[in-house]
Amino acid sequence: MKKEENSLHKVDSLSRFHRMFGLQQPKHPLISLIDIEQMNYEPAALQGSLVLNFYKIAYKASLCGKARYGQNYYDFSEGGLVFTAPGQVFESPDGRATKGNILLIHPDFLLSYEVAKKIKQYGFFSYAANEALHLSDEERTTIMTVLRIIDDELKSRIDDFSQDVIVSQIELLLTYSNRYYKRQFITRKAVNNDLLQKLDDSLDDYFASEISLKQGVPTVQYLSDLLHVSPSYLSDMLRSLTGQNAQHLIHHKLVEKAKELLSTSTLSVAEIAYQLGFEHPQSFSRLFKLKTTLSPLEFKQSFN
Repeated sequence: MKKEENSLHKVDSLSRFHRMFGLQQPKHPLISLIDIEQMNYEPAALQGSLVLNFYKIAYKASLCGKARYGQNYYDFSEGGLVFTAPGQVFESPDGRATKGNILLIHPDFLLSYEVAKKIKQYGFFSYAANEALHLSDEERTTIMTVLRIIDDELKSRIDDFSQDVIVSQIELLLTYSNRYYKRQFITRKAVNNDLLQKLDDSLDDYFASEISLKQGVPTVQYLSDLLHVSPSYLSDMLRSLTGQNAQHLIHHKLVEKAKELLSTSTLSVAEIAYQLGFEHPQSFSRLFKLKTTLSPLEFKQSFN
């Protein structure tokens, strides 16, 4: 039974998704807009996780109410959006009735359109569920208007312009979502500043405790796990606060720590490189010179 609970359901088609949740077959094989209230769950669908072969954009009213971030609450009473890209693993819905919609988009539906490439650049498809886009009343109205246009097109007689209209609405939906996520970073600025401080402290502790000697140079994944956010969300949050992503911050902290060791210790450049987690001193030297225009040795000699 335990094995069943941990099972992974791979869903290759929209038709299979519809069958799993007791829905009529989709009107189009490559795109579908589902009313969550109409979903019924197979017992198997409630066990384990799902891996979809298509994009999923879910508006869920169950996200409504006051969303807590750290010690603060923000009231977005009209629910929010959760995004999933093809191949990502996510937990099956728990079967409780809720209001909202799920938009399923097979990548093939976007072929020959510019958005087929652009959609892969939106970081929020890699955000965790707890990093959902919470919507204000006005934002919800905008998103629901776009979804309604898509629904109307799918329910109307298909013609030569149907796909163009639907794809243009998908692009609009993604553009609005990107804008609203930027707003969310601003709304959460105080909390994100706290997160930035924790990140800074974590990196200081990482080097001070010499964890780097065992684990190497800290990675974005390591830091995001430590802070309980996804790597994409961490980098996007940092860009909104500092203009740099998580990898740039790691490099900045590495160079600052290297400067401290080079100017105050008797360690050689190679020893400092190993202490900071570099497997090869040459890699450390390249990074240091890239960031300071001086080699580590030149920097060290300037203090003698």
